[in-house]
Amino acid sequence: MIELFSAGLEPPVFWALIAVSFISSFITVALGIGGGALLLAVMASVMPPLALIPVHGVIQTGSNVLRMAVLIRHVHWPPVALFLLGTVIGVACGGSVVVNLPPGAIMIGVGGFVIWSVLARPPAWLSRLPLVTGLISSFLTMFFGATGVFVANFTKSLNLPRQSHVASHAAFMTLQHLAKVLVFGILGFAFGPWLGFLLVMILAGFLGTLAGRLVLTRLTDTSFRRALDVVLILISIRLIWMGLRSLF
Repeated sequence: MIELFSAGLEPPVFWALIAVSFISSFITVALGIGGGALLLAVMASVMPPLALIPVHGVIQTGSNVLRMAVLIRHVHWPPVALFLLGTVIGVACGGSVVVNLPPGAIMIGVGGFVIWSVLARPPAWLSRLPLVTGLISSFLTMFFGATGVFVANFTKSLNLPRQSHVASHAAFMTLQHLAKVLVFGILGFAFGPWLGFLLVMILAGFLGTLAGRLVLTRLTDTSFRRALDVVLILISIRLIWMGLRSLF
């Protein structure tokens, strides 16, 4: 039975990834960000490199769709249309680039920008230009995969209550990951052999979302923002370290 869902992965690896999918969704809902990068880092150590970004993109699409559905009444809709437009442009540009950008340089750039935004004040343009944020983050996601940490700074700049932050971030990331998956499909990636695995991973992520929502409702806005800042900085430091290692 497990062969129908494991996509050829060894059973210990398969069950470990299911557990990480649950944990990553729990972290994303409870703290606002971090789960996608955590899942990507674990998947990168056990999955075929060519499958990593497209498979991770489908899992994140499913997880964010279900997360948004659970918190749909809290979504802040005004910037969504412009973010979508930027997303379409960004993934189209990313998918058309023949020469891969150095992944290490992208990691360092994203990590440095996020740390600056957290320790300083999110730049004013970030809340005014959802199209630009969608374009940049969606271009980067074609190479880097998990740019939720970048989009989280845009969402944070909107100064939303904690439930609205999580719900709106899920809406933005749904659009971004869905567009990325469509482009990978057009470029010829075969998702068929991974369908059972994707289904189980998305289900595990949904259970993590439900568990994380119980924690989210018990946090105050102040404690939520403090926890979010800590998570953003830790993830960014890791991104910079990984980028430096890959370059040098």
